[in-house]
Amino acid sequence: MTEELPADEAAQSADAAPVEAERVRTGVPRVDEVIAAVEELEERPIEEHVGVFETAHEQLRRALDAEAAAGQQPTR
Repeated sequence: MTEELPADEAAQSADAAPVEAERVRTGVPRVDEVIAAVEELEERPIEEHVGVFETAHEQLRRALDAEAAAGQQPTR
């Protein structure tokens, strides 16, 4: 006979094993660099998060503006 864990203990057991999230990549080097920087936020102090997001926004805008200036459709 096996014992079943109460629901809250079962949930804690499931949370104990970290699951590696699939990394998002676009194939556009400039965009992929921004995504990688945002993915590393977990490892950085919370005080640095705003700066990372502001930098990411600026870099993504530049990448999209460069494509628009070149007459290309943004890559999705």
